[in-house]
Amino acid sequence: MTNHTPRAEAGPMPLTSPAFLLAALGRHIRDDVERSLKPTGYTLRHLAALGHLQREPGISYSELARRAGVTAQSAQATVRQLEQRGAVERRSFPGRGHTAELHITDKGYDLLEAGKRAYASADKDLNLVLGSEQVTVLTRFLLTALSAHQPGS
Repeated sequence: MTNHTPRAEAGPMPLTSPAFLLAALGRHIRDDVERSLKPTGYTLRHLAALGHLQREPGISYSELARRAGVTAQSAQATVRQLEQRGAVERRSFPGRGHTAELHITDKGYDLLEAGKRAYASADKDLNLVLGSEQVTVLTRFLLTALSAHQPGS
């Protein structure tokens, strides 16, 4: 027989927690962007990989994985899907010991544009609710908070 010590039941997250509110808003925005991307057949995971490749063309699978915060296997699976759909091309010899040089194709740049439109739509929704002045202040606060979470900080 085990002895269970009664404990106070955990209550709901406080609705005034900025971290909780940002996570909830982020989930809604992520869902909206995913919904916008759905007709393309791509996901935010694909869009994120392309964003990393756009910032640094030619990076390897392992570097892409490190930047995206995923395993090398996950990055390879995502890139493989992008390659199969013609959004990314490898400009190196495949195989063990060869570093893949990954580059975005025109089709990949089209997807990046679809992503920009999806985020612009989410920004427009925020502007309707908050107004442009508050969105500017929010953006400034978010950039400050994000800068404190950069690697090495």
